[in-house]
Amino acid sequence: MSSKVLTCRQACWAEFLSEFHFTITYRPGRLATLPDALSRRDDVYPERGVDFISKNPQNFHQVIKQDGIQESRFFSIKVEVFSDLVDKIQKEVWQDKDYKEIVKQLSRGESIPDYSLEPQAKLLLFKDRVVIPSNEELQLNILQKRHDSPLAGHPGQEKTLKLIKRDFYWAGMNQFIKDYVSPCQKCSRNKNIHHKKFGLLKPLQSPSGPWNSLSMEFTTQFPLSNNFDSIIVVVDRFSKMEIFIPAYGTITGLDLAQIFIIHVFSKHGLPVSIVSDRGYLFVSSFWTQLFQQLKISRDLSTAFHHETYGQTERVNQILKQYLCITPSFDSIHISQDSPAGKVSTKLQSVQQAVKEELESAIRRCKKYADRKRAIPPEFKPGDKVGLASKNIKTTRPTKKLSERWLGPFEALKKIGSHAYHLKLPEQWKSVHPVFHVSLLEPVKHSIIPN
Repeated sequence: MSSKVLTCRQACWAEFLSEFHFTITYRPGRLATLPDALSRRDDVYPERGVDFISKNPQNFHQVIKQDGIQESRFFSIKVEVFSDLVDKIQKEVWQDKDYKEIVKQLSRGESIPDYSLEPQAKLLLFKDRVVIPSNEELQLNILQKRHDSPLAGHPGQEKTLKLIKRDFYWAGMNQFIKDYVSPCQKCSRNKNIHHKKFGLLKPLQSPSGPWNSLSMEFTTQFPLSNNFDSIIVVVDRFSKMEIFIPAYGTITGLDLAQIFIIHVFSKHGLPVSIVSDRGYLFVSSFWTQLFQQLKISRDLSTAFHHETYGQTERVNQILKQYLCITPSFDSIHISQDSPAGKVSTKLQSVQQAVKEELESAIRRCKKYADRKRAIPPEFKPGDKVGLASKNIKTTRPTKKLSERWLGPFEALKKIGSHAYHLKLPEQWKSVHPVFHVSLLEPVKHSIIPN
């Protein structure tokens, strides 16, 4: 097994095969006779083992020398992590109350099932694995080398357990490794979460009639047209009717109020509630005071949770498509011959049917959405939580290498049923501290001392 130049694949195999003491023998091609159905019948072959090899010498050779396995295996472990621990492990295991009697018996030449002594370093082996005594410092040292080191790369619980179980053994190692890996801060910050998104769907209350409940959004960065570069989108949540109002990107809360009165209030009356995001216009002091004076419920979404006003987001897609292509609309014929009484009765009937269809659609939406969601954990004031970093700029040079989760941050209080108010750092003043539960993750605390 020697070569001056090895490919990556050859190097991996060479490293693996170096643990075994084996011989390579040449077999002429003339001995590789064609297979046939009778010689390949597994039901007439002896069971696998020594008989299987001895009765088929032309196909099988015992190429691995058993006397060299243990020595080479221990040597590979020693080179990796034992250079600074072997003396301490040997000293501790001879003094450990659970193993010292076993070591003494093995030293006298007695045989104990599954246990043996490594001849060079006099280490106790259990099923060819090095026994680590009940010394937390030694166990943590091995865990740090097999989990925290750059070569290990912070593997998960199962992989860390497999890596350590290859060469080591101690009582209760499964739970100890789980308690060590589970609260690892680097793992929790940088690894993706694979459970269902937290937070069952909580639909907004169905509107009782047309123009009672609206959703609004301020869309910017359009090309200039008659000096306008923005559009205010207003959608009636009952009839799905939209109003698109041209605006300037620099309007204030006072300007927004005037636009709302001219284009919405003058035609459809005063709404009961308005749903919007947390744009600077909708959280301005004037807009807030106006809502208080008019007794309009202001339903603001949590940070980075567009599902709250998803209807408006969907309308925005249609609006942008409309502006990109040349549309063609069919005219809608409205009869002028119907008596006013029939029109009023017809409207009431249509509105009732629309309301029932809306409520049915909301129920169906919640039913299918909740299949991919999990019941969120209940965070109490003072609990530590991690915050998803996908919507927050960090100091990392590239987004691909940014931490997946930030924090941990302290949860101050619960807002409604699906949001929490977090205690953010002072330098995060521009970030609103209320977040939807789907952006939060519970932080596990280590129960291992130090």
